[in-house]
Amino acid sequence: MATKIVSTAIAGETHPTDDEQYLKLEKTAIKIQSWWRGIMVRRTLLHAALRAWVIQCWWRSLQAKMLEQRRRLALKLYSCQEWAVVKMQAQVRMWQARRWFLQARQAACIIQSHWRWYTRQTRGLIQGHYEVKASRLELDIEILMT
Repeated sequence: MATKIVSTAIAGETHPTDDEQYLKLEKTAIKIQSWWRGIMVRRTLLHAALRAWVIQCWWRSLQAKMLEQRRRLALKLYSCQEWAVVKMQAQVRMWQARRWFLQARQAACIIQSHWRWYTRQTRGLIQGHYEVKASRLELDIEILMT
């Protein structure tokens, strides 16, 4: 071994010693390990970001469904209230129409009763002046029946 070192020294070539070679390998191993750790961290962060994205999508869809349910419930409540208002208006209009009809019927009954009374009072009463010209006799006839 001593001859080998001497021969390399004579030739002018410098060979790394075992310590230098070990340090170089160690630096290379450290670089590879840091590169691999970086890849693993980036992969872990990517998986975490994807999982967070999936959770966010699920939460947004859940919120959209809840919003749609609330909107449908509000629409149902509004339509029920509107239907109740329409029903109430129809009832009031029916009551008003019935009241008008009953008043008109009562007025018609009053008019009919007055008309019947008048026709009974004037029944058989022939008013006017009649002339009979069969034999040139003129008669003034008034017939009253009571």
